[in-house]
Parts: sequence; C-alpha cells; structure tokens
Amino acid sequence: MKYALIADIHSNLDALKAVLDEVERLKCGTIICLGDIVGYGAEPNECVQLLREKSVTSVIGNHDKAACGIAEPYNFNPAAREAALWTRDVLTEENRGYLKNLPEKVDYGDFIAVHGAVSDPDKYILSVYEAEHEFELFGEAALCFFGHTHVRAAYSFREGSACEAAGVEVKTDKNARRLVMDKDTKYLINPGSVGQPRDRDPRASYLVYERGSGVEFRRVEYDVESAQNKILEAGLSKALAQRLKYGY
Repeated sequence: MKYALIADIHSNLDALKAVLDEVERLKCGTIICLGDIVGYGAEPNECVQLLREKSVTSVIGNHDKAACGIAEPYNFNPAAREAALWTRDVLTEENRGYLKNLPEKVDYGDFIAVHGAVSDPDKYILSVYEAEHEFELFGEAALCFFGHTHVRAAYSFREGSACEAAGVEVKTDKNARRLVMDKDTKYLINPGSVGQPRDRDPRASYLVYERGSGVEFRRVEYDVESAQNKILEAGLSKALAQRLKYGY
C-alpha cells in the first residue's frame, strides 16, 4: 500500500487541492496529515471539509489547537496569532469539533505519525542533535513521520548514532526525490509543508511512503497568486501572503 504524508496545510486550499489531485493520480491508498490543517491561510473550513470528505487520518497541530480553543496562541508571532484567532471565529461548530477530537499521535505498528516530535507535539526538530533522543521513544516502530517545521528532512539512527539521511533525484521525475531505507535503521522523516513551505521553494511539498520501497519526496506547483489574494481579501497579514511566493 502507498501512503501519502502531508503536513502543515495552513488553510491553503489551492495547495491542498493540487497535492490531493496528484496523490489520487499516484493511487495512494491512505492519506495521513501531520497536523496544522488550519492557521495562516484564508480557507480553514474548506480545508477541514476536504480532508473529512477524503477520509484523511490526521493528528492535531499547534495551530489546530489554537483555532479550536484547546490552547491560546500566546507564543505565536503577531501575524500567526491574528490568523489563529480569525480562524477560531470563522470555523463552523462542526469543523471546530473535528479539530478538537484529533489525536496527538497515530500508530500504524511499524510507523507512527506526530506533529512536532514523539516527546512533545510542539517541539521543533531542525537538526540531528534535536532528532537524536527521539529515536528511543519509537517503541516497536522503526519509522516516525513528523511536521511542524515546514521544512522537509530525514534523519536516520543506526548502531547508536544519528545522522541526516540524503535522498537521490528520480531521473524520470524532476519533482521527486527518493530515499531508500535500510533495514535495521530507524528513521525520522518530515515531508515539508503543503501550504506554507519554508525552504525557499514555494511549491507544495509532501511525500509518498511505500513499505519496502522507501519514501519519495514530491513537489507540486499550485496557484500561489490565488492563495495570496484570498489571504489579503480576508484582511489577514500581508506578510502571510508574501511569504508564499518565496517559500520562506
């Protein structure tokens, strides 16, 4: 079975639709969202509803918590806080309830999915040092998918040592990069962000995982200008619209 791993949609319906269209073309049987369905962008209800219609399994992210009222966005920057509170106001009661009931972790036996980290759903993993002690928390799983940073990443752990795991370009597809996974090695992998990438590439980012074949990081073009205009029309911060163009 193929799994599509998506993360950090952030109410960007244009990006989400583009990714889901490709996921359908690639015949992925299960879609898993690593949290932050909402926040920043202008179409939170539409994004939540689309994931529900597609029967996507999701964990809860910190922006989802703020939007549905589980937590307050005290530690958010001003633009993020404004967007979180705006989202809280516009969410339907049904979609707010959906977000409130999302788990912090899903376990598929051989792999698990979280928003930030196994140790803390709000933790940012941005380096080997920050990733290293997470591997001992996997339990029976050899693989953990995480989001939160908006930057695609892969870390491996073998014989007591952690390092970055590099993928290779897929010659037949310029938008894909494959990581072959070794036996007796644990992995911590981030697909990047669908709706607000922060690695200087504005294309939507996600990955496809197939047992026995490793993972394939993928990029998808979408109508960035449309997403920007919706943010501005909603009265949200201009900076949230600008960053989509540059992927930061």
